Amino acid sequence: MTHDQQAEAELEAQVSQEKDEVTSQDPRESLAINEPISPDSLQGAIEAILMVAEVPLSLVHLATSLSTPVPDIRDAVLAVRDDFDGANGSRPRGFEIREVGGGWRVFVREDYEWAVREFISNENPTKLSQAALETLAVIAYRQPIARGQIASIRGVNVDSVVRTLLSRGLITELFTDSETGAINYGTTPTFLETLGINALEDLPLISPYLPDANSELGSDFSDGKK
Repeated sequence: MTHDQQAEAELEAQVSQEKDEVTSQDPRESLAINEPISPDSLQGAIEAILMVAEVPLSLVHLATSLSTPVPDIRDAVLAVRDDFDGANGSRPRGFEIREVGGGWRVFVREDYEWAVREFISNENPTKLSQAALETLAVIAYRQPIARGQIASIRGVNVDSVVRTLLSRGLITELFTDSETGAINYGTTPTFLETLGINALEDLPLISPYLPDANSELGSDFSDGKK
């Protein structure tokens, strides 16, 4: 191989290596180094990030993530907020961004919370298990009642069942006992709506369904309903 051929081969190898480096380079790095993000792209990027974020994001956090000055991030966030609110003459979106806890996060717009509730209720039609129904009955008739007391009455661990009832919105945490630290539970308006009654006083008497209507347990349940 002549000297010229060797030089030409080395040049081709160098060019090929440079092409490989450019191809393998992260396009985000190229954008951050060589080209500022346009306002439209910046707003779109912020929308995308806020849509998947599980916690409020501060302007500094967004600025660091997008390698963009904080003032530009602030302008973009406010522009996104105004766009979602329909400030440009368009219809307000079903969601909005709010500044909470020192950061920004996407929330369902209050006007459409009813739609989300309907969707969730229709998407989760699974009936309660027998264990959940029994636990719910204990809470309904004996509230306020702590988890340990429920377990004592039913004779089994009720931790998972209580979590299920909480997730369904049928019970809620009423208060924490100052002496024992035990959380006391009670039923919710959703429980009343599900049963089609207006108040706990409308619950049927449980004593006729007990083996001994005069037993202490039957008396406790009847007293708890009043």
